[in-house]
Formats: sequence, C-alpha cells, structure tokens
Amino acid sequence: MMKIAIVGLGAMGKNHYRILKELQEQATIVGLCDTVALEGYQEPCFTELTSMLENTKPDAVVIAIPTFLHKEVALACIERGIDIFIEKPAAATAEDARVILEAAKDKGVKSCVGHVERFNPVVQALQKELEGREIYTISISRVGPFPPRIADVGVLTDLSVHDIDLMRFITHKNIKNQAVFKSRKIHNHHEDNAVLNFELEDNIIANILTNWLTPFKKRVIEVACKQVYLEADLITQNLTEYSGYSKQNSYVVRDCHIKKDEPLLKELEAFILYVKTGEKGSLASIEDSIITLEVASQS
Repeated sequence: MMKIAIVGLGAMGKNHYRILKELQEQATIVGLCDTVALEGYQEPCFTELTSMLENTKPDAVVIAIPTFLHKEVALACIERGIDIFIEKPAAATAEDARVILEAAKDKGVKSCVGHVERFNPVVQALQKELEGREIYTISISRVGPFPPRIADVGVLTDLSVHDIDLMRFITHKNIKNQAVFKSRKIHNHHEDNAVLNFELEDNIIANILTNWLTPFKKRVIEVACKQVYLEADLITQNLTEYSGYSKQNSYVVRDCHIKKDEPLLKELEAFILYVKTGEKGSLASIEDSIITLEVASQS
C-alpha cells in the first residue's frame, strides 16, 4: 500500500485529505503536518516537517502550503528520496522552481504540479472535440470575488497559471509572443486584475481574462475553429458546440455529452499511478509550471 503524507491543511490541503480518504484502497494517509496544531484527525499529526517525515516515512508527500514555502518543503522531501505532488504553482518564482526540478532529477524523485483543471472532464472532452480541427483562437475567462485567504501572491500567480497551462495543454502549442497587462484595484500588495495576450504556434491567437473584482465566479474556455465554435464551462462541466452558420444568421447548437466527475479525484488517482508505475499521463510537470511562472511574472 502506498503511503502518503500531506503538508498543509488549509482549504486545499483539506480537499486532498478528503479525496485521499476516498482512495484508501489505493493509498493510505500516514501523516499530516501543519504549523497549527491539528485536531479531529485519525492520522498522526505534526507541527514540524522533519519530525513527520522521520516518523511516518511516506512514499510521497502532497505539498499544499502557501506558495513561498514550496521550495523549502519540496527540497526537504527530495533530499529523503520522497516523491512529491506540489500544488500549483511549483514555487514562488521560476528560479526556485528550477532549483526544485534539478534536485528532483539528481535524486531520481518523481514530481508533479497540481494543475487540477487538466483533469476536469469538460477539458478532456474539449480536447477530444478539437482533435483534427484547425484552431483559430482560444479565450479563457477566470474571474470571481477576492478570496481573503490569498495574501502571498496576486491574481497572476494564483489564477492565471491555471489558464496559461490549460492554453498550452489544450492546443499542444508553444508560446511565440506574449503581452501581460495588470493592475491593482483592491488588493493591498498584489495585482488583482489582468489580461494576457498570446501568439501560439500555427498562428493561434489566445487571451486570458482574470480578476478578483467580479461578484460571481466564471470559468469558461471558448475556442474558435474552422467550422465550429466550442464553449466549455469548467464549473458546470458543460460543453456546447456551435456550427452551421448561415446568411440567415442561424446556427446549430449541440450539447456534448460529459460524464461529470471530480477533477481532484482523477488527478490524485493519476498521481498514485505515476508514483507506482512511472506513467505520468496528463499530470503537469515542474517544467510546465516554470513556463507558466515565467509568463505570470512578466511586468
């Protein structure tokens, strides 16, 4: 049985805990670590990382702590030969992410970054619909109200990294040119409003709209292709195809069938399989995260 520990029991760490409890036939949680003393858990709880690693000896660790602490914790796990799952982004800066990457390579440690939207059923369905199609443009909106729990990074590092990664994951194309525009309206220290524009390979134009200024959450991907237009809602997991345009301003609408599921469940299943077999599947790599960090850090 694979042994997993979780570092960080904030909002995201609790989500990992909940899902891993559902996957008890594939892996078992052997330890939990947080700077705040934990209560109400069956598993051994620690407030100090080294103590947890030495006492529980996990095969893998899920790192779900504030971004600026990722490097320190990841390197401590790597030094002990423990495989790591790092919640996105890999680190606070691309430079720190490179340090983690090189250390993991040197020690032969398996690593991945938690870009959970890759495992959203509607994203996977969208990819299938796009097979063999010529993509003209891709536009992604990820907006919502300001989350008080986010204090160490701005909207680019917290939100846009999802969509920079999705843009590349969906199109399988690299970035040729980019321009990032950002502003700070309500956040004390970091940007909370941004528009990112891209030119990808094969003359694909892309843009990302992201902010913490909208009173409701919106997570939508729109892709214009030759002959069809596809709209994917990441929240409802609905995918709609528009086609058959005519001079009479009419068109055909098709609701694509989606088998809805929890993305984090599918991602953690993929991580467990990766640790056991080395098959990485759709998991994001630290290299992927470095690319997103480099874009997000552009002035």
